Amino acid sequence: MADQGASFWIPGFWGSLAATPQRPGWSITTFYYHTAVSSDGTDADSDTVHIIPWYTFATPILGLQPALGVMGTVGRAGASMNETTVGTSTSARPFRISDSLAGFGDPAPFLVMRWNEGVNNFMTYAAVGIPVGTYASDRLANLAMGHWAIDAGAGYTYFNSQTGYEFSTALGFTYNFVNPSTHEQNGTDMHIDWGASRFVTKQVQVGLVGYLYDQISCDGGSGDQLGCFQSRVAGVGPEIGYDFPIGPFEGYVNLKGYGEFASANRLAGWNLWLTFAISLGHP
Repeated sequence: MADQGASFWIPGFWGSLAATPQRPGWSITTFYYHTAVSSDGTDADSDTVHIIPWYTFATPILGLQPALGVMGTVGRAGASMNETTVGTSTSARPFRISDSLAGFGDPAPFLVMRWNEGVNNFMTYAAVGIPVGTYASDRLANLAMGHWAIDAGAGYTYFNSQTGYEFSTALGFTYNFVNPSTHEQNGTDMHIDWGASRFVTKQVQVGLVGYLYDQISCDGGSGDQLGCFQSRVAGVGPEIGYDFPIGPFEGYVNLKGYGEFASANRLAGWNLWLTFAISLGHP
């Protein structure tokens, strides 16, 4: 069925400064992600840590700066929902079922290509979800999707270092393959992430972030029992960032949060991100 509370793409992944050129060499991005969502008697929450080692090439390819990375995920997920016992109208009784687990999410290799023209910055990217994470089709809570997924898109960042103003947006699409356990295929997802901020000092950044996540095609597959069932959700919230040196390296920490609204066929609530990134450069 549609991605009611989880999907390959995490809405809000791209944010401020998404398309700006990166320091050549190795870097590591780590973020803690907490989400709590609910709808019609179903509740879910998760706490996950995502680690992405990147390598950004110093030599451009056709004027583009390539970067390769692989995202790994570890954490816990929980879910609960209302059920009703089978029986007559007088004997049927509601009860609540719950599930929780800890484990690994699906690893996701990334390829990002960036280029710069003054205050204008551009990027394209592609990512693949490899279904080897913690997943069971008969469980209420899961950390992985149970199927392959491909996501690709493009982004833009306006950044004026003289005024400190910045605006970023990225548009992407996720194609979901058939889940071999359930024989269901989620529809194609479209997602738009954006951020608008200002560096009030050379190191301190404040702003707003948001996203729109919309399933643009129907579910399918021989195991689909719900029909089209397209999902949608939007989110918006504040962010604060801090850029600082760590000896010869460059460090960056960012805290952002989203409140969700305009949801359809998808659990909605709020989520919090705490990101730490460090640019190591060349060894």
